[in-house]
Amino acid sequence: MFGIHDLTLFIISGLLLNIMPGPDNLLIMTRSATQGWRAGSAAALGIGTGTMVHVLAAALGLSAVLSTSAAAFAVVKWVGAAYIVYMGIGMLRARLRDETPQAPSVQPLAWRKIYFQGLLTNVLNPKVALFFLAFVPQFIHADASNKPLAFIILGAVFNFNGMLYCHGLAIFTAFASARLNIKPRVSLWLNRTMGGLFLALGARLALSEQR
Repeated sequence: MFGIHDLTLFIISGLLLNIMPGPDNLLIMTRSATQGWRAGSAAALGIGTGTMVHVLAAALGLSAVLSTSAAAFAVVKWVGAAYIVYMGIGMLRARLRDETPQAPSVQPLAWRKIYFQGLLTNVLNPKVALFFLAFVPQFIHADASNKPLAFIILGAVFNFNGMLYCHGLAIFTAFASARLNIKPRVSLWLNRTMGGLFLALGARLALSEQR
């Protein structure tokens, strides 16, 4: 249907790819561990929105520009790397907020800001655009009558399954954090550790090459 083949294999492959560690998963886990599952879900929704931006861009041929233009790839790469580093610095600078002398807590971030963090982290990663260009067409017949529609359908399926995983990750991380009863100061250093990882991911993205 719609020129799509091996849909089951596509779904399984997509789920396995979503499990792979990266800035999206790290962001969800960090926000869930420090602010609860709703914060993690806000990040997941932003990531899901970013994924659909990539899907629509690839279906319309815009992502092809990134695969053929070194200049366009470099611009998006450096902007994305700068934003991830900016997020990492923000996490490293996290401080405790004294609600009471006995019960300090980590300064929370508004869900709207967390959503846009997830959105921009995903949208500004050119590797995601190139991934969709390389992965999705493998499951579309060469003689499909409407390849853009088939691409969008597969992208939506990938994103739906990814959102199930991401929201599950948010709930699991928040539950584990609550069960372990992580203290505010431990949560603060967890936030800062994740900030260091984001700096490393930003540097890795900046040094990545167009393939």
